[in-house]
Amino acid sequence: MKMLNKNVRKNLFLLGLVSLLSFQAQAQFEPQFTQYMFNEMFINPAYAGSRGHMSMTGVYRNQWVGMEGAPKTQTFSGHTPLRNEKIGIGLSILHEEIGVTQDFSAFASYAYRIPTQTGAFSMAVTGGVIHHQEKLLEVKIQDQGDNSFMGTPKLTVPNMGFGTYYNTRKFYVGLSIPRMLHNSVDAVTTKATNKVEFEYWHYYLMGGYVIDLDESFKLKPTAMVKAVSGAPVIADLGLHILMNEVLWLGASYRTSDSWSAIMAIQMNKQMRIGYSYDYTLTDLNQFNSGTHEITFGYDFSFDKKKVVTPRYF
Repeated sequence: MKMLNKNVRKNLFLLGLVSLLSFQAQAQFEPQFTQYMFNEMFINPAYAGSRGHMSMTGVYRNQWVGMEGAPKTQTFSGHTPLRNEKIGIGLSILHEEIGVTQDFSAFASYAYRIPTQTGAFSMAVTGGVIHHQEKLLEVKIQDQGDNSFMGTPKLTVPNMGFGTYYNTRKFYVGLSIPRMLHNSVDAVTTKATNKVEFEYWHYYLMGGYVIDLDESFKLKPTAMVKAVSGAPVIADLGLHILMNEVLWLGASYRTSDSWSAIMAIQMNKQMRIGYSYDYTLTDLNQFNSGTHEITFGYDFSFDKKKVVTPRYF
């Protein structure tokens, strides 16, 4: 009986999740990442060009492993400064599956960077499209004649965002609103509307600092705060140590949600691989074995006279 109740609760959760994320109600969902400090381009378009050379990052996230219909996310982002280094451009691509829902988005970013005595301040805009699809035929239902679960509705909508970012070699702070349009769909006419509605804006405030302990060890505290009207503020707080410019080890805490362990290896001056594991602190930990996230980063240098120096952010 205990197992039966567990399965029933899992199915009820899945159906509730599908309903919650349905575009018929609202097409506004922001994915979350544990290794956000290695994936800042996806969160803040003003990060474009900040590394001083072309840089690319890929992320694979498998959330709540063992739970049917749990989120699976893949992202790719790339950015580079232009010749005068005051302009940065970037591209962010996301594919995500949650239950029978699939989202694919592609956004291009343009950042203008203003040099300062110690670093640079940048402002950026981003724009693109989100393609949403629901494979309702895959939902297991008792009433096979229920027309509410027929077909695979698809929809493509535009969106845009804004960000600011300031960084030095060992410090950064940024504020961004990745999606400024509220995409919604009328359940009867299936027509989409795209409006600027401030109550749906997701605000991201992030920052980090590198502290030199000695020649071989560096300490890096990071933080990211996410806020949206009508929902609790969420904070990601992390502390990492860098050993010999090669190995990152750290831990982070997401308020009222999870603890995470993070490890990253700087394979050489250009390539980095990272892994993180999240342990869920909510009641959902009864139905899953945690969350796995893998990141891969690569910095290009096409100028042989210009050495790729370590970038901590």
